[in-house]
Amino acid sequence: MSTLRFLKGHGTENDFVIVPDPDGALDLGAAQVAALCDRRAGIGGDGLLRVVRSAKDPAAAHLADEAEWFMDYRNSDGSIAEMCGNGVRVFARYLVAAGEAAPGELRVATRGGIKHVRVPAQGDVTVDMGVARLPGSDGIEVALADGSVRPAVNVNMGNPHAVVFVEDLDQAGDLYTAPPVTPASAYPDGVNVEFVVDRAPGHVAMRVHERGSGETRSCGTGACAVMVAAARRDGAELPATYTVDVPGGRLVITERADGHIEMTGPAALVADGEVDLDALTLRG
Repeated sequence: MSTLRFLKGHGTENDFVIVPDPDGALDLGAAQVAALCDRRAGIGGDGLLRVVRSAKDPAAAHLADEAEWFMDYRNSDGSIAEMCGNGVRVFARYLVAAGEAAPGELRVATRGGIKHVRVPAQGDVTVDMGVARLPGSDGIEVALADGSVRPAVNVNMGNPHAVVFVEDLDQAGDLYTAPPVTPASAYPDGVNVEFVVDRAPGHVAMRVHERGSGETRSCGTGACAVMVAAARRDGAELPATYTVDVPGGRLVITERADGHIEMTGPAALVADGEVDLDALTLRG
C-alpha cells in the first residue's frame, strides 16, 4: 500500500488538502490531485497545497534566496494555478504549526511571486498580496443566469479576475459551470469570476466561480480584486479598507498608500492523517 500524509485546512471555508513534501520527493500528477480533492472518493478540497522547499522545486528554485518555502498550488481539477490568497494564509499557518517557521513575519514563494505574511501564534493571518494590475476592461462582459450581460472589471492579482457588480447575488445563478465571459481572448487561460453586491459603505459581499474548481466558499485573490474594483468605482482615497463577505466568512482587505493590497482573515488546520494512494487510483 502506498500512503501519503496529508492535512486538511481552510480559510473562510475555502478548503485545501495540504501535502508536506519538504524535499520535493513527490510527483503528484493532475489525476492524483483531482482524486485527492474529490469530495466523495477522496479527501475533498477546493485545491491542494504542496509544501516544498523552494530550492527543491524547479518552479521555485530561482526564489530560494528570498523564501525558503514554495506553495505549489493546484486547483481541484489538478490544474496548476498562479496564486491562492486563502491558500497562502493556510500554508503559512501550517508552517508555524509544524515548527517550520516561527510566528511573525515570513515569506512564501508562489507562482505569483513572493508573498509576505504576518502569522501570529493565534488569530487571523495577514498577507501582502502585492500590487493589483488593471490590464483594461473595455468590452469585457459576463453573462448572468437570466441571459443578460454586465460589464466586468478586469483585475489581476497574480491570477486573472472578472468582477461584476449586481443587485442580488442570486443573479449569478448556480455557478456550477463557468459563467460565459466575452471576448474569450481577454482571458486565454481562463478566469475567476466574482459577482458583487453592496452591503454598506466600504462593505460588500461576493460569490465566485474559480476556474478549475467551480463555486467556492471563498476566494482570497478574488476578494482582493473585488476590493480594488469597488474602490475604483467609489473613487476611494488610499489607504482604503473594505470588508468583503464571502459565503464562508469575512475578509478585510486594505489597499495601502503604496498600492499594496493586504488581506486579513482566518486560517484553520482541522485534520491530519494518511490516505491510500492505491485506493484513489483504483476507484471507479
